[in-house]
Amino acid sequence: MAMSVFSHSGRHHVAVLARQVLLPIELGIVHQLFGQAKEGASADGERLYEVATCTLRAGDVRTDGDFTVCVPHGPEALDEADTVIVLSSYEDYVQDTPELPAPLAEALARIRPGTRMASICTGAFVLASAGLLDGHTATTHWRYTDLFSRLFPQVDLDPDVLYTDAGSVLTSAGCASGIDLCLHIIRRDHGTAVANDVARRTVVPPHREGGQVQYVRRPVPALSAPATSAAREWALQRLKEPITLGQLAAREAMSVRNFNRRFRDEVGMTPMNWLIQQRLERARELLEESNLPVDQVAAQTGLGTAANLRQHFHAALGISPSAYRTTFRGPDGPRPAYT
Repeated sequence: MAMSVFSHSGRHHVAVLARQVLLPIELGIVHQLFGQAKEGASADGERLYEVATCTLRAGDVRTDGDFTVCVPHGPEALDEADTVIVLSSYEDYVQDTPELPAPLAEALARIRPGTRMASICTGAFVLASAGLLDGHTATTHWRYTDLFSRLFPQVDLDPDVLYTDAGSVLTSAGCASGIDLCLHIIRRDHGTAVANDVARRTVVPPHREGGQVQYVRRPVPALSAPATSAAREWALQRLKEPITLGQLAAREAMSVRNFNRRFRDEVGMTPMNWLIQQRLERARELLEESNLPVDQVAAQTGLGTAANLRQHFHAALGISPSAYRTTFRGPDGPRPAYT
């Protein structure tokens, strides 16, 4: 019997498929984030994932820098994976056929049915070539969306979003959005507390919604200092209370008009839209981490009624609070008393 690539049978096995001319940052993202996820969101908790890097042939893999990465595992690591994450490669940028190269097709054939598949950046080309994205919404780096659409017309490509989640197959845009994707997977597997703990440890934002655009289409004005940060901090401490635009402007001793303009320059949205976003983020945490019924979640987050919370959830996420709670509650969390 061949020796197992993974040494901890009780952990979720993540195989990272690296190909020639990889971006080292993508490899580091996966190891860093999944490696920090611990049971109970505690520094002393057991690790929840084991990550192994593999390539089509064990040995040195070239990078886009002036060094190589020594990958000890070949495609046999894919045999035991619960999740496979495909990194980008220079090969994707010059791909001129929707067909998989034979060695890559043989490697992917080793993956067990039901294994979760994910890609970072142009790794989506591999998933699409394997037929895994047919009929699904997917994304990739915006610079290569024209090529992707030409090669894979059967895939519903969204060129703007940070990541997509079709259940058993997920894609992300540029390499930095791999952070968002990994945190999303951790959140989906183990809840907000664990994902937030990983984000804190790695000093990254705990959540950027998948539907957020990949890149800023217009320059954001440079400001000498944040002019609305005190108002935002004040509001975050009072989310369940009624908050008006006038109150926010008063915290910064500005007129409503001037405050609204400066806020949009700094944050990229109106103060009221930002406030709704923060309340929804708090609602998500409560739905995952508490047994509060939906109407109490609405009250605790300043969204008023359960009906109002459902309306905002549908608008932002396309699902109901109850469906969100069922989908994203960690497997070991308390069961909801109400739905």
